Amino acid sequence: MTFSAQIRTLLGSTAIVMAGVVPGLADTELHILHFNDFHSRIESINRYNSTCSAGDEAEGKCYGGAARLYALINQMRGAIEAEGHPVLVLDAGDDSQGSLFYTTYGGRVEAELLNRIGVDVMAVGNHEFDNGPEGLALFLDTVSFPIISANIDASRNNLLAGRIAPWAIVETGGLHVGVVSVLASDSGETSSPGPTIGFGNEIDALRAAVAQLQEEGAAPIIALTHTGYAADQRIAAQVPGLAAVVGGHSHTYLSASDPAREGPYPTWVDTDAGGMVPVVTAGAYSRYLGHLVLDLDEQNTLIYASGDAIEINAEVTPDPEIAAWVTDLAGPLEETRNRPVSQATAAIEGDRTVCRQMECAMGNLVADAMLARAADQGVTIAIQNGGGLRSSIDEGTITMGEVLSVLPFQNTLATFQLTGEQVVAALENGVSQLADGAGRFAQVAGLHYTFDPNADVGSRVSDVMVMRDGAWVPIDPAMIYGVVSNDFMRGGGDGYAIFRDDAQNAYDFGPDLADVVAEYLAANQPYTPYTDGRITRR
Repeated sequence: MTFSAQIRTLLGSTAIVMAGVVPGLADTELHILHFNDFHSRIESINRYNSTCSAGDEAEGKCYGGAARLYALINQMRGAIEAEGHPVLVLDAGDDSQGSLFYTTYGGRVEAELLNRIGVDVMAVGNHEFDNGPEGLALFLDTVSFPIISANIDASRNNLLAGRIAPWAIVETGGLHVGVVSVLASDSGETSSPGPTIGFGNEIDALRAAVAQLQEEGAAPIIALTHTGYAADQRIAAQVPGLAAVVGGHSHTYLSASDPAREGPYPTWVDTDAGGMVPVVTAGAYSRYLGHLVLDLDEQNTLIYASGDAIEINAEVTPDPEIAAWVTDLAGPLEETRNRPVSQATAAIEGDRTVCRQMECAMGNLVADAMLARAADQGVTIAIQNGGGLRSSIDEGTITMGEVLSVLPFQNTLATFQLTGEQVVAALENGVSQLADGAGRFAQVAGLHYTFDPNADVGSRVSDVMVMRDGAWVPIDPAMIYGVVSNDFMRGGGDGYAIFRDDAQNAYDFGPDLADVVAEYLAANQPYTPYTDGRITRR
């Protein structure tokens, strides 16, 4: 059976026939291999999205990593090309941030990997700005393929002005495929682009860019986005001229076959113009490779689509050359990340689907550690954004590398004072984007609160209690409270402008948050993870 026939046999039940066209009679079959939110997972990962141990690797319990991702892409691309079909490799952004490789090498390793893979086009993700405009400039200086975004205004930045194209046209198999991109317009709050970078409306930017691509004769046109699954569906509905949306940002796992999926692969969206557009995304952290198959008629219009997210598990043999390259790069990191700091009596839950929606064990650990460190400064409240927690930790020995996988951003403790009214307003911000899975959800220590996501804006948070003289009492709107957070939030990140604009007596240069948590774990070992009802949902 041919490679294409294998794909159709496996995935045919997920396909949708457009305009009554029979599958297999298309003029062109375009294959798109795609991944997103790699987040510096250069080495393989375990089921908690942390670096996989040698023992788990030997037992076949690991996923992804540079060597497996490279191997699978090249294997599939070669097989597809051997069948005579055009193929694109698309990266939907956020290759930056998430492991000691990024912390140590500043993005060079991730950029070199993408070059080695042979990516055709990459979208700018919000975390490409975690090292400021310099971080994205490094990628642009290193890679040999276009990195695009239509809604970034970099005209006031001397490193990036004129260097980020809104779209690209890729010629493959006789096609002139247009690829256009946008990232989430709140990226100024979720990363560190600085004051010279602006972000425009995603829909408006895409409509204008698609019109330009149509004038250039590009077809089909693919939106390669970094806006999240919900926003991708709005884009598919509202932007005319798209054949498909290939997305990232929300780490959403879509599947054609797995009951544990968060949605179908592809997800079909009815457009405002009366057609249908497939939306796909492929989880995160190199655990999955998306494979979207678009059948096109002689005008290169979509008539049929199918596909699935392929798990990059132990059945994929790592490429030996890439594996050796990774081993060499890992040498300087070994002493730091292998250093044991504590023991955990059970797994510490830090998954984004939990910590961005409700109280989670990792949120309690980090907030408790922050509060313990700052308590002698008159601080009684700790607030940590759920989006700053990037993985879970499994039971047993906790290494510094695992702590850094949870807290990779090199954030420092920031202490300041707010009124009780301002604290409540900050908690309101934390619950303001639950449906989008935004990272602003507030994990806390030193206070309790209840929230109702269906209540009116400004009234979603209630029953805020603080500890006073050994008892829980209602927060006093007029009283001044000492607060500890991280420097990203203090700078207005994740929508916490109130920390930036209204904080009194602020100090932003405390110890590294990862070190604070490691020291807390060491002082409280063996550590038993827990939740205690400090956050409740109505």
